[in-house]
Amino acid sequence: MSHTDILAVGAHPDDVEIGMGGTLYKYRDKKTMIVHLTQAELSSNGTVATRLEESKRACDILNVDKTTTLTFPDRGLYTQRDKVIDELVKIIRETKPRFLFAPSKIDRHPDHGMCAELVAEAFFNSGIKRFKPELGDAFRPKALYFYQINGLHTPDFTIDISKSLEKKQEALEAFKSQFESTSTSTQTPLNNGYVEDVLARDKLIGRNSGVLYAEGFLTHHQYITKELFN
Repeated sequence: MSHTDILAVGAHPDDVEIGMGGTLYKYRDKKTMIVHLTQAELSSNGTVATRLEESKRACDILNVDKTTTLTFPDRGLYTQRDKVIDELVKIIRETKPRFLFAPSKIDRHPDHGMCAELVAEAFFNSGIKRFKPELGDAFRPKALYFYQINGLHTPDFTIDISKSLEKKQEALEAFKSQFESTSTSTQTPLNNGYVEDVLARDKLIGRNSGVLYAEGFLTHHQYITKELFN
C-alpha cells in the first residue's frame, strides 16, 4: 500500500472500531488501514486467536482495506517506547497516510493514553529527514486527530455517522468475546451494556451537532482557515 487516506492506530483490537468505526465506514471508498499495537493478550475474556478473528470480521464489515496487529506487550507499551515509535514511523513512511488517528489522551485505560503519546511522537519523527532514514523517506501526515474510546469529552470537531451507525454497531458486535456476557465470561464494564453506551454517546454528540449520530474528535494542534467563505 503506497498511499493511505486514513491510518487509525489503537492499542487493542476494538479500540478503533469503538472510537471511529462509523467514520471508517463512511469513508469506505477511501484507502483505510488499522494498526493495533498489541494483541490484547491480557483481556479478561476471549483469547488472542479469537480476538484477531473478531477483528478481521469487524474490519470486513467496515470495508477497511488493511489491518495489522503488532505484538508489543499489552499493558507494557511504555516498556517498549522507542521500539513502538520506530515501528510507527516505519509504517507511516511506508503507507503515507493523509490523516492519522489515535485514541484520546484522556481515557481511563492507561494503554489508550500511552498509545496517543506514542503516535504523536511518531507523527513528529516521521517528518524529520534525518531521523532514522533506514525507516524510509521522511513523510508526515496532513493532520493527527484523536478519537474517543471511554468517556465523553467535548470534541473539537465531529463527523456525521448517521448513515454508518448500523455498520458500526455490527462491527462492534463482532467482538462477541468482549461485549457479550455469557455464563462463563468474566464480568467487566465491556460486557455490561458497553456497546449501548457507545451508541448513546454517538447519539448525544450527534444531537449536539444537529444530526442523528456523530463521532467526536480532538485535534493535535489548532488549525487555521485561510478563507472563511471558501
